[in-house]
Amino acid sequence: MSKPLSDLSAAGVAVWLDDISRERIRTGNLAELARTRSVVGVTSNPTIFQKAIGGGETYDAQLRDLAVRGVDVGEAVRAITAHDIRAACDILRPAYDASGGVDGRVSLEVDPRLAHETERTVAEARALWWLVDRPNLFIKIPATLAGLPAITAALAEGISVNVTLIFALERYEAVMDAFMTGLEQALAAGRDISDLASVASFFVSRVDSEVDRRLGKIGTPQADALRSKAAIANARLAYELHQKVFGTARWERLAAAGAKPQRPLWASTSTKDPSLPDTLYVAELIAPGTVNTMPEATLEAFADHGVVPGDTITPHYEEAHSVMSQLADLGVDMADVVDVLEVDGVRKFEDSWNQLLDTIRDQLGSAAS
Repeated sequence: MSKPLSDLSAAGVAVWLDDISRERIRTGNLAELARTRSVVGVTSNPTIFQKAIGGGETYDAQLRDLAVRGVDVGEAVRAITAHDIRAACDILRPAYDASGGVDGRVSLEVDPRLAHETERTVAEARALWWLVDRPNLFIKIPATLAGLPAITAALAEGISVNVTLIFALERYEAVMDAFMTGLEQALAAGRDISDLASVASFFVSRVDSEVDRRLGKIGTPQADALRSKAAIANARLAYELHQKVFGTARWERLAAAGAKPQRPLWASTSTKDPSLPDTLYVAELIAPGTVNTMPEATLEAFADHGVVPGDTITPHYEEAHSVMSQLADLGVDMADVVDVLEVDGVRKFEDSWNQLLDTIRDQLGSAAS
């Protein structure tokens, strides 16, 4: 067992893997990461599946069967991804049972082309929940304006949700409201809400990429001094907001009925700037009740040389507010930054989804011939 990663877990940060593939499942790699790297959860997205399915022969047998059956590409995508997610859920089921349903979770995303369609997102969430049929599944729904009521509706029906593509503090507050509203509706309908769970995926490194690009254009010493500080400050302020919201009487009423809090999940935690420490977005975002989902390279980097000094979030709220104030003084419009990132994030996942469809369409054709 990696001591840095076990120390991270002991500090209250759930270690999740931001990757999945059938090869990883069949070789026992995922089970090994659970044993030796403290991994207690998995996130997936269209980009991850596109790379996995297009990168080898592991899916050939299932693709041949799907081609023989004459299924369309949409059904094929769901059959293939649900198979991998279901298998991962089974591998991590011990973590789910041991944590009382908090960890051991595996996430499957709704079709990102539905990001601005509430009713179709809810219908897709229902279909995926039924298809995978595992209690430790998370359905990923983007935190777009149309996604907010879909999050509430899914939770109200007993579907656990990973809310993805959160960049803005204002939107994060709306996400927490959507979460609590969903639990309140579930409770009113007579559901046992102790089985419901949720995480809110707050994206990190992409914020620095966009802000640092703008700081580079400003080009002053003051701007240079703020490089690579915005993302961590933004995430720390998200945790401050989380503590505030989950300290309200509204939440206390839900907790008394058995509800589990929605945990902040730090996503996009690999460093994009090679001049930065490769464990930056892990080491600087340590606090109880959080999740950090890492690509394997980041996971292994932290396992090798990560350091856990204790809580690296709550002592730094004042500093985080100062960073945001300095950025505003320089003319960096954070509202515009997060709007750009949300649009770009949805577009990137749509592009990956379309590439995934093209990959499977081509492979279905090859299998059929």
